Amino acid sequence: MSIITSIFTVLFNNVLAQPPIFIGLLVVLGYALMKKKWYEIGAGFIRTVVGYMILQAGATLIKNAAQPMLDAIQAKWALEAVIIDPNFGLTAATAALESIGETASYAMMTLLIAFLWNILLVFFRKATKIRTLFTAGHIMVKQSTVATWIIFLLIPGMRNMTGVLMVGLLCGTYWSVFSNLTVEATQELTDNAGFAVGHQQMVGIWFAYRFAGLFKSKKEDKKEEKELNLGGFMSILDDYTVSVTLIMLLFFGIIMIIMGPEVMKSVDSSNYGSLSFPVYIIERCCAFTVALVILKTGVRMFVNEMVESFNGISSSVLKGALPAVDCAATLSFGEANASTLGFLFGAVGQLIAIAGLLIFKSPLLIIPGFVPLFYDNATIGLYAQMKGGRRGLVVCCIASGMLQVLGSAVAIILFQMGSFGGYVGNLDWATLWPLMGFIIKYLSVAGVVLCIVLMLVIPQLQYRRHKENYFNLGMEDD
Repeated sequence: MSIITSIFTVLFNNVLAQPPIFIGLLVVLGYALMKKKWYEIGAGFIRTVVGYMILQAGATLIKNAAQPMLDAIQAKWALEAVIIDPNFGLTAATAALESIGETASYAMMTLLIAFLWNILLVFFRKATKIRTLFTAGHIMVKQSTVATWIIFLLIPGMRNMTGVLMVGLLCGTYWSVFSNLTVEATQELTDNAGFAVGHQQMVGIWFAYRFAGLFKSKKEDKKEEKELNLGGFMSILDDYTVSVTLIMLLFFGIIMIIMGPEVMKSVDSSNYGSLSFPVYIIERCCAFTVALVILKTGVRMFVNEMVESFNGISSSVLKGALPAVDCAATLSFGEANASTLGFLFGAVGQLIAIAGLLIFKSPLLIIPGFVPLFYDNATIGLYAQMKGGRRGLVVCCIASGMLQVLGSAVAIILFQMGSFGGYVGNLDWATLWPLMGFIIKYLSVAGVVLCIVLMLVIPQLQYRRHKENYFNLGMEDD
């Protein structure tokens, strides 16, 4: 057993927990199955790893650009509350496991079982109707840890290897089923780019794809306006870099002015330096745009290699399968301004929900975290705009922001994570997981089995809607 654990530890530390290497090795496998020359395989591996690392660099820069604003809010009003962000959620879940005498090693075993279960579900796709392999290793780590804590909390008798197996099957089913739910939507958004989304807002993507069209204005529908193009002097907003910078000046700029130069300098002294306050504001907003441009560059580099190579895997080992990747991969598709506006209106929704908690004197105060605030709402904005135009984007993203806060508040109480200071906060974990949590709380092990079975019914229903082209990834509505 110790040998197996050691092997998995090495595999986990060097492959599963390193998304660029993980995706790069999948590219190598795909190209090898396509019988490409060794130097073509090597070049594909390098382009994939470098592209993904550029994406990660852009994501880090985005977080660094936004974090001072969140820190300033906490510093100015001395708020002590729960931060909804997967990074804080991971730390909180690890601390929660340690508080009951368990370690995160159980979570890593959960991850392995969940990933193997995902592979099996894809391998037996003719029966399961699952077409997607979840490949976002960094997301898998966080979700496995939080899911392990949830089951260990709700079913104390399962704090053992049997419980780990149960959590692995639950988590792996979630990865398989809900990434599969994004296939048609992502194929349409990306013009058949050949990947799905494997992240933490997959329910939101499906909802926006299916229902955003209900909110589309008659004017947009009549003129078939799917682009966010503007006229006159407003046409400068059709330029992506200009629009993002101006929107950030409006959004971040107002926040920084409210916070004041003293607070901003105290939480962001390295960037503030000797700059004047107006120049600091401009520099920080432009830095956000730079980060998004870098992220998009990385996406273009690795997605092309990944999609081409996965043809080798999907035509042999896992026929008809698609990689389910980080939602950041969608940000270079769709309307250029949709992701930025999605972020903006998602923030509005979060602020409305937080104001509601304050007005009704909730004992729990939620502090927004950047990952749900940006990545959930920016991604959902792309799909909502594609199907529902401007109005669909506004409605879906405001609703998303409100659900992230209010649903997370319910989840934090249910999963007893308030004392540990963090929770995941992404839309799936503010809606689907609390729902499953209530089922498991009252039905125990039978509840876990019920959740797995109900999730596995979903791809069967998808398949029944368009049997003819389901595995050919046709574009019929799901």
